[in-house]
Amino acid sequence: MRVKVSVVVPVRNPGDAADACIRSVLEQSLPQGEYEVIFADTGSVDGIAERLDSVSAVRPNVRVLHLQSTDSIMRARNVGLAVAQGEYVYLLEQGDRLDRGALRRMYLRAVETDADVLIGRLVRGQGPPQAAFAGSRERADVVRDKLFTLLTPQKLYRKEFLTANALRFDDPGGKVAEQAFAVRALLTAKAITVLADQVCCHLGEPPEPAPTRPVDTAAELRALLDIVDAHTEPGRQRDRLYAHWLRTVVLRSLMNPRFVTSSHERYAVYAPFRALVTDRFPEEVDTHLPVHLRAMAALLRAGRLDQIVTLARASRGTTLAADLCDVRWENDILVLRLDVEVVGGGGAPQRFRADGDRVFWQPPVPLDPAAFTAELADVTEAVARSRVEVYVRHAESGMIYMLPVESQVTHIPDGGHVRMRISGEARLDVGSAAIGNPLPAGLWNVHVRMYGGAHHARTRVRRGGMPINCLGVLVDHPRRLVVPCWSDDGELGVCVEPRSFAESIALVSFGASVTQRDGQVYVVVPVPYVPPSGGPPVELVLRHVLTGREVAAPALVEPGVPGRLPGQLVAKLPVRRLTAEGFLGPGGWTPTLRIDGEEEGLRFGIHVRRGHAEVRPSSAVDAAQRPLLERDSILRRVALRIPGARHVARAARKGRSRYL
Repeated sequence: MRVKVSVVVPVRNPGDAADACIRSVLEQSLPQGEYEVIFADTGSVDGIAERLDSVSAVRPNVRVLHLQSTDSIMRARNVGLAVAQGEYVYLLEQGDRLDRGALRRMYLRAVETDADVLIGRLVRGQGPPQAAFAGSRERADVVRDKLFTLLTPQKLYRKEFLTANALRFDDPGGKVAEQAFAVRALLTAKAITVLADQVCCHLGEPPEPAPTRPVDTAAELRALLDIVDAHTEPGRQRDRLYAHWLRTVVLRSLMNPRFVTSSHERYAVYAPFRALVTDRFPEEVDTHLPVHLRAMAALLRAGRLDQIVTLARASRGTTLAADLCDVRWENDILVLRLDVEVVGGGGAPQRFRADGDRVFWQPPVPLDPAAFTAELADVTEAVARSRVEVYVRHAESGMIYMLPVESQVTHIPDGGHVRMRISGEARLDVGSAAIGNPLPAGLWNVHVRMYGGAHHARTRVRRGGMPINCLGVLVDHPRRLVVPCWSDDGELGVCVEPRSFAESIALVSFGASVTQRDGQVYVVVPVPYVPPSGGPPVELVLRHVLTGREVAAPALVEPGVPGRLPGQLVAKLPVRRLTAEGFLGPGGWTPTLRIDGEEEGLRFGIHVRRGHAEVRPSSAVDAAQRPLLERDSILRRVALRIPGARHVARAARKGRSRYL
């Protein structure tokens, strides 16, 4: 039977990290006879080679190549590509995990579109969203669709295309040399397809790269730029590609904390990168950079190492502030209104100098005007094009989907200067947010990314002073509960289909409150959605942080107004100034909901002092009790040093045991 896809996996001492990878390639939906897996082991000593041999002994579609321990990952990939028999080849890392139907979907789509290269949707745990996966493309463009941001090996390549163009990984080589393989393939391919609507590969932790000297990195980048020159014409497209590596390889190294603090690192990086920028990066490339990186590039060409270090140090801590102004439901669509602004390391909003209708960036430290001119500081057009992007990331899988956003830039006068604030409205339609498909169940964290002005930055939406309406709504068909909520770290999220009634309450329990009357504490917790039946019987359980003592009371669930107001859960518990069984006494208490014998923790705590109870964040309650725990521990250690104390304690425990 003809082999449709070969999967090449270089392996080197992965330990348990390769378990998910091995299982995923063995459990593909393609029949075994239609794909093969090639593991190229480079002298592993952790037992993985023997394990893979045992797998290949019972799996005819699995081959293991035993290479030398001196062989690099690059050579392992090249050997795997040379012996692959499939019509297409997919490159995988030892920590990655393929979706079960990935090879079948990618192969069918590649054959349908006659693609030389197919890029299936990649998912990583952290990091920014990948703009190339905004939608599927039958004929993708390297620059327009930002494919140069996806230069990792994980792609499906036509084997005949690789052979005809003699595509191999440079060996030896570092990260930039690894990117050169993808760059050459993307710029040579006649047809590139992007499969974005379904997850193909979950990226794991990449293998630790071999240390690369800055002078070698500069040489690898020169070779990569030669590839770009050979396959592009001078102009905007080439400049944008050049700007990508100028930003990600050269200027990012100058912003690295090690560059600022270590003189040895500083001079090792500065000399080869200055020569590289002077020779290969013309000034017109800088127009595609944020203004603070334009300043860095200008100072590098001028040889102002002192000011590069000063600017890098002063720019640390610059970030994005995203304030949530409104959360509301409009016809089953969740609308988020945000104000976004760049803030400096001290938390102060970034200010610009206005001169007529022109706007100029003000660096955080004075810069040499001969190197960084007013023309370079002019950000008028960049500010006018400023925009925000809002996306949701699945808390467990890392899957990302972009949301439609309408935004506008506002100039705010500030003491002779102006601030730039972007106001935007993002709309989350759970029925179509996943590129036209329903959003899968689970907790989705809300992220914001801003482009334009002086910086490109991203952040989470934090609680701040904006209360959230703890209202869940049934949306989509079939009807699914959707609950906007705050995470334990005070960051905005949206939960689709909570797993239980108790979990839906726990998600919004930050909004809990207490009132006291006649020696009783009334705990009120918002309920995002109350079923028509009223829900199952609920019991509120409070446990003392230090002693573990438990106080429980039945809770009444009151419905709200569907689509307008959340319901609430109310429980009444007795309180006393002194510790007593069955009463809330002094100290911190952690609450849970008990339903049908199972408990769900809530996201707040209750602190009782002198008979007065108040709601606090869980972390604050734990912090308040920690000194008491430490004090008791110290007193216990001191007491046990008294002669005879251990014997007395042992006798007391023995007597108590007999009594019980």
